[in-house]
Amino acid sequence: MSSEDRDAQEDELLALASIYPEDEFKRSETSQGGDFQVCLDLPPNFEILLKSNAATNILNERLHSTVSFLLPIVLNFELPSDYPSASPPNFTLSCKWLSPKQLARLCQHLDDLWVENAGCVVLFAWTQFLKEETLEHLCITSPHEIELCPNVCQDRIESSDTAECSSAACSREEIFDRRAIQDVESVSALIKCILDFNEAQQKKCFDSKSYMCNICFLEKLGSECMYFKVCHHVYCNICIKDYFVIQIKDGQVHSLNCPEPKCPSTAIPAQVKELVGEELFGRYDRLLLQSSLDLMPDVVYCPRPSCRTPVMQETSCNMGICPSCHYAFCTLCQMTYHGISKCNLPEENLDTELSEDLPEDDTDYHYYNYVKGEKETKEWLKKNTKNCPYCGVCIQKISGCNKMQCWKCQEYFCWLCMSILNKAFPSHHFVSPMSDCYKRYVQLFIQKSTNLTTHCCRLQSLRHLSQLKSHPSMYIQKCVLQCGIPRFMEFLQCLPGGILRCLMWPCNQKAQTTFKAGSATLTLQIFWNLIPHETECCWRHSCIS
Repeated sequence: MSSEDRDAQEDELLALASIYPEDEFKRSETSQGGDFQVCLDLPPNFEILLKSNAATNILNERLHSTVSFLLPIVLNFELPSDYPSASPPNFTLSCKWLSPKQLARLCQHLDDLWVENAGCVVLFAWTQFLKEETLEHLCITSPHEIELCPNVCQDRIESSDTAECSSAACSREEIFDRRAIQDVESVSALIKCILDFNEAQQKKCFDSKSYMCNICFLEKLGSECMYFKVCHHVYCNICIKDYFVIQIKDGQVHSLNCPEPKCPSTAIPAQVKELVGEELFGRYDRLLLQSSLDLMPDVVYCPRPSCRTPVMQETSCNMGICPSCHYAFCTLCQMTYHGISKCNLPEENLDTELSEDLPEDDTDYHYYNYVKGEKETKEWLKKNTKNCPYCGVCIQKISGCNKMQCWKCQEYFCWLCMSILNKAFPSHHFVSPMSDCYKRYVQLFIQKSTNLTTHCCRLQSLRHLSQLKSHPSMYIQKCVLQCGIPRFMEFLQCLPGGILRCLMWPCNQKAQTTFKAGSATLTLQIFWNLIPHETECCWRHSCIS
């Protein structure tokens, strides 16, 4: 090696080490070489498609995902002794998501760059090309479908045809450049690598920037904050930790939502564990598992008080076998499994009163009372409550509108049709023309509006009407409405926008309805049309039965 080549190589390697960070360029300790990790600058909302081969038995359709970062292109090089005076660097180019054919095109262009710069150092030109011009050179745009090498598409399936296919695969590989390597073990491994790398790089970028917490309104580094995966709302770790701790201690493990009003995003378990610590996360995990088991209709619990292990119920019979204590029991009466025989307490026995001479401290007395109470409770719940369509918990509606929120899972649902509502816009269900509840409301609206407009309100004189118009903000005028309902005294309250509020006092209850004034005829007859309530749609929800 000449002294000029040695100096040129040392200067180039030192320059590259000062330009690129350690995670992008790493110099070899044993030879004049190293490797580059070239991360491409992707356009916003870059989409990738991965179509699996039928032989993989992993996916039968395309994987579609939007990413901000893709796995790097790895340029591994070694400088010969006569570089740069005579020979180019020896290199290999590897990437998991570029096909061997695409990598071969990049290798060819690197050779062309060496020809153009023969006798000069060329590594910086190579890395800049790979970083800035790879997408354009390969005509890669969004959405980009990832191509896999044929031997990769087989996903390492072991079969009797392996030997026959090997020669064909080898002959196909000869078409591509031997320096081009698609380092992928399987389709499933590629999917995992792409998504994991994208998430790690996003976290790295997030940690390096400053954000304002939406709770304490202090600006902090991303490394001191947490963001929700779906909505990307940012909160500092201190505020969101206090919020999570309160919810977990109260047992509201399904309420670890984004504090932003009407935001449906929830924290993932990994975020909860990182914030609250091992001890409190153990409680969170236990309650979350418990609530999940409660939602499963085929899960019962071992009736032994010292065990209480969850048991999967047999689908063909009412038998459960505890995996912990191996106790076989009937899932109906909670007693030892008795096969096809009836339970020891038939239903007809529960309807009869217990014998008066049976002592109250007797075991049978307490058991009969317990079973009978359970039956009466179930009958009352069936008659007076409905089950949440999401978690199945019993809910009783005492008053209010038909937009309900479950106390356990915090989901919104309609009390009429029991459909789950959108958390962000729960009232949309009641105003959408495609909703059956909206159609019921419209029918009721037309019916009530027609009944009211068939009658009129006669004012005593034109002076009364002028008094109403002269006090648009707040004026109460007493009159008698000829609406077909006898002995109803009504007070009219004139509000802005031509709205008149009618307050009615029947004999046994007080009702309040909102009306809109129509037109006044020459005989001072005013017609009233029913309109919906303008605040939170409460009247709209409650009026339908």
